[in-house]
Amino acid sequence: MNRIDTAIPGVYILEPKVFGDDRGYFLETYNREIFAGLGITTTFVQDNHSRSSNNVLRGLHYQLGRPQAKLVRVTTGEVFDVAVDVRRGSPTFGKWVGARLSAENKRMMYIPEGFAHGFYVMTEIADFQYKCSDFYVPAEDRGLLYNDPAFEIAWPIPAGVAPTLSDKDRRHPTIETAPEGHLPAFQ
Repeated sequence: MNRIDTAIPGVYILEPKVFGDDRGYFLETYNREIFAGLGITTTFVQDNHSRSSNNVLRGLHYQLGRPQAKLVRVTTGEVFDVAVDVRRGSPTFGKWVGARLSAENKRMMYIPEGFAHGFYVMTEIADFQYKCSDFYVPAEDRGLLYNDPAFEIAWPIPAGVAPTLSDKDRRHPTIETAPEGHLPAFQ
């Protein structure tokens, strides 16, 4: 497993070793000992799988009182995956990291607690799988607007095209209009 550091400490792109031949390929997507050697000691408690159509944008999501670190990957198609530091007081507050994750490149992204997360589907469909460090708790669910001008995220959305959003994602506040206590604190 190769760990690629990003512009935000703690957010990593991971490249698994892929063993392939004329039959196909094999790769290990998670091994606690290998991840610990890479500096990732998170304990994961829940696995999720979502399927989305082309032009769907999901996010930016996070949990407040029960924060989740995530290990995300794509098993069908391609997405542009984004992590935004929303921890008040963090030296990288409001900064984001993005990466193309696909079934072809087999890359993963590790996103620590305190980050908002989202992705944009760039192919006909995308199967998106992720491990979480805490359980989903609806009362702790929070989000921020995907196109908040404060973030300046360079989503690869074609000019003149509006992404397909859920009603919930369409109603998220910006970071400036987020209610008091809506954002996690930097530890």
